[in-house]
Parts: sequence; C-alpha cells; structure tokens
Amino acid sequence: MPSITSIAGRICYNSRGQKTVEVDVITDQRYLGRSCAPSGASVGKYEAVSFPKNKAEEALQILSSNTKKFVGLDASDTKAIYDTLRTLDDSSNYSKVGGAVAYALSIAAVDSAAKALNVPMFKVLKKNGAYKFPVPLGNVLGGGAHAGPGTPDIQEFLVVPIGAKYINEALEMNFGVHKELKNVIERKDKEFTYGRGDEGAWAPKMNNIQALDAVEKACNNCGFKLGKDIAMGVDFAMSSLWDEKSKAYVYARSGRKLTSARQIDYVSNIIKDYKLIYAEDPVHEEAFDDMAELTKKFKNVYVAGDDLLVTNVERLAMAVKHGSCNAAILKVNQAGSLHDAMDFAKEASRNNISLITSHRSGESVDAHLTHIAIATNSKMIKSGVLGGERVAKLNELLRLSETGLIDGMAEV
Repeated sequence: MPSITSIAGRICYNSRGQKTVEVDVITDQRYLGRSCAPSGASVGKYEAVSFPKNKAEEALQILSSNTKKFVGLDASDTKAIYDTLRTLDDSSNYSKVGGAVAYALSIAAVDSAAKALNVPMFKVLKKNGAYKFPVPLGNVLGGGAHAGPGTPDIQEFLVVPIGAKYINEALEMNFGVHKELKNVIERKDKEFTYGRGDEGAWAPKMNNIQALDAVEKACNNCGFKLGKDIAMGVDFAMSSLWDEKSKAYVYARSGRKLTSARQIDYVSNIIKDYKLIYAEDPVHEEAFDDMAELTKKFKNVYVAGDDLLVTNVERLAMAVKHGSCNAAILKVNQAGSLHDAMDFAKEASRNNISLITSHRSGESVDAHLTHIAIATNSKMIKSGVLGGERVAKLNELLRLSETGLIDGMAEV
C-alpha cells in the first residue's frame, strides 16, 4: 500500500485571487500528491465551512499541528483519511478544521497514491468496471453571482454537445459556440467590452430572455441543430434570488418579483421554448416540493439539485423522499472530504439520480475533478469553458483519451 510519510500545507490563491489552502502529501518518501481547495461564489447554506473562523491561516495551523496523525495511513484509503479527519473535527460541516483542509488533504493523498501505484487517479477511486467520459457542460454566458451589474439575473447559460461521439469533438463544439456567441453579442451591443465572468462565460448587458436567444442563435450559426447536435442548459441558482421575507424570487436586475407558482411557470416556459436538456436549481434550496413538480413534469430533462443537495447524503435522502430531482451536482468541497463526496455519489447512483461533477467559480489549475467525474460515472462534467483553471480539467480529458482505458462518452 502507498503509505503516507509526510504532509505539508501552504496558503495559496484561487482563480479569484482569494486565499485558500494547498496540501502536499508524500507517500513512500518519494511520490508527491498535491491539491488546492476551491471555493464558490453561489454557496448553499448547508455546505461545509471552508475555514474555521473564516481564516485560511487558522485551517493551515490546525493541519500543521496534526500532520503526524496521518503518517502511516494508506493514501489510497479515503475512509482512513476521513476517519482521522473526524478525530480532529466531529462537527457536521467541518467548522473546526475547515472543509478546505478536508478537501485538499483527502485529494492530495489519492493523487499521491495514484503516482505510487502508477495508475490514473480515477482507477484508485474505482478499481474495476467500465469507464466513460462525462459530457462537458460549457458555460458560455453568465450572470448572477458570477458576473457584474447589467448582466442577466440567471447565473449560467450552458451548452451540452449531445451529438458528440468523441471528447475532442465535444470540446470543440463548446469552444465554437462560445466564440460565435461573442459575435452575436457584439452585433447587438457595439460597445461590448468582451467582459467575462468567473468561469470564462461572456458577461453581456442583457436580460434573461435576450441571453437565451443569443445562445440559441450562436448554436444555430455554428450549424448545430438544437436538440440533436447540441442542447442548451441553465443554472438558475435561484437560492440567490429567493427573498424569504416576501416569499418571492426577486429578479433585481430585470425588476421582476415572482411567487413560487409563477417561478415554476417561468422555468417551465424556458425549458419548453429553448428545449433545455438541463435545469439546475430552478427553485430555492428549501423548495423540495417545487423541485419535485418540475422533475415530474420534465422527465427527459436533467433537473439537478446543487444548493438543494450540497453534496450531502442527508439532503439527498430528503430529495429522494420527495422525488425532488433526477440529477445531482457533485462538488467535493461542499461535502468536505473526498470520502464524503464518494459516499454521496454512491447513494445518488443507488437511487438512479444522475451525477454532474462540478467545479467552483474560485478554482485552481488542478485536474483532479476530471478523474472524480470518471470514477463516479458522472453523466456530465461542469468545469467552465475558458480560462487556465477551466481548460486544465478539459485538457485532462484529452490526455486520458490516449490511455485506451475509457470506452467512449456517457449517454445523456
């Protein structure tokens, strides 16, 4: 077994220039595994806490004081790493040691183990069975918490290359739409400054419907048939627009306020009018019954829970009970450790809920996300479209296509 011989941590910065924690794990005194914890802008209230007392330095100090407890563990054993972390932090949300440490340490350990065993990381996490490439979700236009004033209220407008047979073809389709979308926006707004949001998506001065029309037009201009070659998706991120006091969704940028019933109608019309294949967080994080209504209504659409589930097994159990979703976002740092996230993935699969492995808006150049998506049989991978920290994950898909270990694309 690859045995942990040393651990070190440091303060680093994510793609937004915010402080985070990076951890190095060395096994057998020679194999270096490294992982840097990401962070989100649109954060569910049930997520793991990134840092104790909201300080990265505090998390690093706790790790540095306890590295000896991990020495000698099998780096490939995510449960052993988890159990040891829990001797330091028995809270429900990693508030004592910080979810960033749990994330970075647990992934760096498996990264090191993969190098020691001379296999790709996904084979450490899933030793046997068939492997498929997840279909890349391309975030081509953004608004909400990921972009500035004047952009749409809705957070992400996505494309899904459903007709691609190979991973390089899928990526080229996403890049092509993103490139053409700039031309579509520029024709509408001569003063467009080519501004982009946190994840590489264009951030134009548009309302929601104008944004949807622009993405649809870009797809058509590229020669893609909507619903056959490529499909559209939306991350509504409605928890960020929900006002608990007035019990309404407040679209501040477009000056609208919708009741829960009207929100369901609004989402339903968008799904039908633009033939969406994917709808993430179309209602707020406590609206299990409203999510269930949409899931039941659109059986051929991936109605995905992110803030609703926050990669938490208990939240998932509630969603299963209500029939709230047929797809689930998998974000390791929402759960804390890699073991927590893999448990969530197993439970989702057991309940026939499709997985979408996702990045965060504040990212690193690590490519571990790609391996986690493959190991969990994720239908899709959501890792942005442009920017070094986004392309790092996508390029890893291309490298893995050369191994001969992965048998084609997941069916969506």
